[in-house]
Amino acid sequence: MLQLKNILIDGSKEKPILLDCFYTSTEKPKAVVIFAHGFKGFKDWGHFDHMANTFTEGGFVFIKFNFSHNGTTPEDPLNFGDLEAFGNNNFTIELDDCKNVIDWTLSFDGLKKEIDPERVYLLGHSRGGGIVILKAGEDKRVKKIATWAAVSDLVNRNKLRTIETWKKDGVVFAKNARTKQDMPLYYQFYENQQANKERLNINHAVKRLEIPFLIVHGTNDQAVKFKDAEDLYRSAKHAQLLVIENGDHTFGVKHPFNGTLPEHAKEVFDKTIDFFKK
Repeated sequence: MLQLKNILIDGSKEKPILLDCFYTSTEKPKAVVIFAHGFKGFKDWGHFDHMANTFTEGGFVFIKFNFSHNGTTPEDPLNFGDLEAFGNNNFTIELDDCKNVIDWTLSFDGLKKEIDPERVYLLGHSRGGGIVILKAGEDKRVKKIATWAAVSDLVNRNKLRTIETWKKDGVVFAKNARTKQDMPLYYQFYENQQANKERLNINHAVKRLEIPFLIVHGTNDQAVKFKDAEDLYRSAKHAQLLVIENGDHTFGVKHPFNGTLPEHAKEVFDKTIDFFKK
């Protein structure tokens, strides 16, 4: 198995994307799975390397990446050292980053003989799940998607009171419970939402999808309620819903990863790999 770690590619607004590529060199075309992390996430969180290895052993080329404005830096991808970038992130930046990763994957010389361009699949966790739904809705190169604990709405999650304060102060802060950092979100984030309501409408994107879609969600998810999965499933034409009874937002995994995969996470891996193989 080959692991190409921390490849720099072009991202949005002159911020680079840091990317990992896992594959076994067989010179036979394989499906590629591209993974998008969620809010306050990064490509090296928890068990994501273990996930990449597992999917690669399952016969896929596996790509995971940091969104260009996720708050980490190429020099220190494990910590949020660029809170200015984090504050200037928004959903259209993440959609554009996702396109750049697909473009790179299909044009990288090292993968020319390894990838079947007709089998490009997207996988996203939490907010990253919402992003891959939207990207699949606007990019015909994507042939399947799976989401883990995905949000069903990106635009209507703000409270009116917060918006008023946000506009007045120019910034709100999201507490990172793990690092104890107060992470800024500048008012441009809300303005970007409002200016791109149709592009960011997950419900409309799901209704338009004509590709297979696996929705995975835990019933004990406190970060993104199980109702989001039910909403996605209700709107989709070709979706499967995998319910993880008593599963939490990360299916039992914490950061840093202790090397032992919880049963919920193992089930999610196995069922997602099976879905992509069909």
